Amino acid sequence: MSASLKVFNSTKFQVSEFILMGFPGIHSWQHWISLPLALLYLSAIGTNVLILIIIDQDPSLKQPMYLFLGILSVADMGLATTIMPKILAIFWFDAKVISLPECFAQIYAIHCFVGMESGIFLCMAFDRYVAICYPLRYSTIITNSLIFKATLFMVLRNGLFVIPVPVLAGQQNYCSRNEIDHCLCSNLGVTSLACDDRRPNSICQLILAWLGMGSDLGLIIFSYTLILRSVLRLNSAEAVSKALSTCSSHLILILVFYTIVVVISVTHLAETKTTLIPVLLNVMHNIIPPSLNPMVYALRNRELRKSFQKVLCWSLQKK
Repeated sequence: MSASLKVFNSTKFQVSEFILMGFPGIHSWQHWISLPLALLYLSAIGTNVLILIIIDQDPSLKQPMYLFLGILSVADMGLATTIMPKILAIFWFDAKVISLPECFAQIYAIHCFVGMESGIFLCMAFDRYVAICYPLRYSTIITNSLIFKATLFMVLRNGLFVIPVPVLAGQQNYCSRNEIDHCLCSNLGVTSLACDDRRPNSICQLILAWLGMGSDLGLIIFSYTLILRSVLRLNSAEAVSKALSTCSSHLILILVFYTIVVVISVTHLAETKTTLIPVLLNVMHNIIPPSLNPMVYALRNRELRKSFQKVLCWSLQKK
């Protein structure tokens, strides 16, 4: 019996490609969802490019807060572009096939860009902490050199930190089904097809998430606790309002970003099989923040709105 098992194991069929089936349970009409997704993607790319242009053209926006916003815009476009072209190709051209290397590369890119966004939110929280708690030392602490080093650290941290996730997924033996009930290559969705034990991969992803994004969130909460304590000591109600208004946009984005992350994690742990809600949340988490981030800042930041008007008037006069 052991000999027959060895022969079976040595002749296992290894799949060479995966098939992304799209949203589970709605395959017959899921192509209609492509229109709002395409609009969200165009919005994400267009608004983030516009943010970068405004920051580049207006010298008054060469401030750390806006430089971090520009870096966030680059990460937003990278995250959205990692998944949306393939999703739209699935819906419009029935291009469901994806090779194993391409799938594992997508897993790596998604984790990398999501981690980058989390890290940038932490940098922005530190920027607000210094601006409110140590305003007189702000220009000497938050320098261009610090911004460059912080950005480089976040790129290296997330670029190297998430490598074990796709590597462990790539070492699994995929010998049976190759149809993924998803629009993208999520780590849990892919490894659920493996014939081997996927627990090491799941444990690794959980540990890395807690060490990376968990530590970011903890430090963000700590920063805003110190900010709130400092703000409440101010005697002027106007000063309190002004200080809190500078943080409001950032807090909205953090709330949206981490709330969806927590909900996705809980639904993945609760569900025994792939269902529509976790898949939809997963896709929305990769496209909603990139399209929402610049809009929130543009609507709630007076300097950014004024700069947009100046750049628009300048471009019209040039024509």
